[in-house]
Amino acid sequence: MASSPDIPWQFLGHRVHAIRSAPEQPSGPAILLVHGFGASTDHWRFNIPVLALTHEVHAIDLLGFGRSAKPAGLTYGGALWRDQLCAYVAERIGRPTVLVGNSLGGFAALAAGAALGERAAGVALLNAAGPFSDEQQPPQGWGAIARQTIGSALLRSPVLQRLLFENMRRPATVRRTLNQVYIDRTNVDDALVEAILRPSRDPGAFGVFRTVFDIPRGQPLDELFAGLTAPLLLLWGIRDPWINAAGRRASFQRHAPARTTEVVLDAGHCPHDEVPDQVNRALLEWLAGLVESPVAALTAR
Repeated sequence: MASSPDIPWQFLGHRVHAIRSAPEQPSGPAILLVHGFGASTDHWRFNIPVLALTHEVHAIDLLGFGRSAKPAGLTYGGALWRDQLCAYVAERIGRPTVLVGNSLGGFAALAAGAALGERAAGVALLNAAGPFSDEQQPPQGWGAIARQTIGSALLRSPVLQRLLFENMRRPATVRRTLNQVYIDRTNVDDALVEAILRPSRDPGAFGVFRTVFDIPRGQPLDELFAGLTAPLLLLWGIRDPWINAAGRRASFQRHAPARTTEVVLDAGHCPHDEVPDQVNRALLEWLAGLVESPVAALTAR
């Protein structure tokens, strides 16, 4: 199996960290793994070795995260990361690719999958983030408007932002947060904590963190689904404590395109790292189905 620990590549003139691993004769489409907020390529530690036994696998750090550059002045958000993923597929992979994303990375993967058209062989979303159109309505009533305005003003305070940043990059805080979102905490280990802490020590990390409060919400998920022509896999950690997984799943089912497969796992927000064996098996079965049949019915297991 051929493996490249770091593929030198730039997007908009900024260094992007990416890795590639593949067998001598990969089967099926290539795979591009996209991490969630605050994570990196390291979060796919239990997936890459298994998926790369049969497929050409790439993993990438979005600008602002992981080992990628964290430049000031960029407009961080879905449009930037969508364009980054599309450029990577075109310039570094060069063939049909399945995009797999968790949380924030799921939103970016879906946006890129819709933009890539036929170059997207499929999109797999693991507890994906992002709003639907009916969730973007402005607050109703003076009380709700005042609460949102006051809250927004406080969160834009540089002093408060620095305090939040310093607290969030404490090892104890990182471990406590991970313990909240993993139902089975076996894999909440020192390596995972360090993988999340390390990028926060980069010189530009606080600048990126401050932009979080101004990140645009991005294109609604239902619009992205409407523009997606590739097969879709919805893979749920159904006990995700950060989102109403059951309610969010119902919203996804209402808007998902016809060629959608759904897999439900007893896990939290990061099923690929919490129950990697189950996720790897589900991904490989779905990938095999893409080759065998271009159409899949909406199913739940």
